[in-house]
Amino acid sequence: MIELYGYWRSVATLRVRIALNMKALAYEETSVDLAEGAQHDERFLAINPNGSVPALVVDDEPAITQSLAILEYLEEAFPVPPLLPADALGRARVRAIGLLLAADYHPVLTPRVVRRLTEDFQASAAQRAAWVRRWFRDGLVQAEARLMGDTATERFCHGDAPSIADICLVSHAVVGAEFGAECSDLPTVNRIVATCRQIAAFADALPHRQPGAPALNPRG
Repeated sequence: MIELYGYWRSVATLRVRIALNMKALAYEETSVDLAEGAQHDERFLAINPNGSVPALVVDDEPAITQSLAILEYLEEAFPVPPLLPADALGRARVRAIGLLLAADYHPVLTPRVVRRLTEDFQASAAQRAAWVRRWFRDGLVQAEARLMGDTATERFCHGDAPSIADICLVSHAVVGAEFGAECSDLPTVNRIVATCRQIAAFADALPHRQPGAPALNPRG
C-alpha cells in the first residue's frame, strides 16, 4: 500500500504524483492543507517532523520525505519505465536539470519562506505575489538557457522519453502559471511542457484534478 501526503498546489507533491503515475503505481493521497497550516498539526508531524509535503508511506514503513529522494526511491524500487537515462553522463544531466529547479529555485517559494517576508520584513500581499512570480519565472528562464540548443534536448528534456528532469520542469511551470509567472517567451520550455501534458501520467497529476483543489482554473 502506498499513501502520499501532499497538497493540491504543491510543486514538490506534483513531482511525486507524476512519478507514481508514470510507474503505474496505485496510491491514495491524503491532503495536507498548507494554506490552513495543517502541516503543523501534531498528527502530521508524527509522520514528517519537518512539517512539509510530500511524504510517502509504503507498507506502513516510516515516511520517505523530500520529493527528489522519493523519486530516486521509486526509480530504484520500480525501475520500469525508467526515469533516468542508462548512461552515467545522461543521468548526471537529468539530475542537474531537476536540481536546478528543485534545489536552486523551489526553496525560496515554499510557504514558510513567503510567510517570513511578512513576519520579518512586513511585505504586502502584492510584494509577496511579485516575489513568487519572480522566482518561478527565473527558474524557467534558467531551464530554457540550459535546454535550448543542447543536442541532448530532444522531444523531452533529455532524449525521447520523459525523465526526472521533465517531472521537475513541468511541476515548476504548471504551478508557476497558477501564480502568474510569465513564460510565453521560452519556446523550449513551452514545447516540452506541452508535450508532457499530453501524457496521461502528467495530465492526471495536475493540481486542479486533486483532492482539495478549487474549481478548475483555465490556466491549470
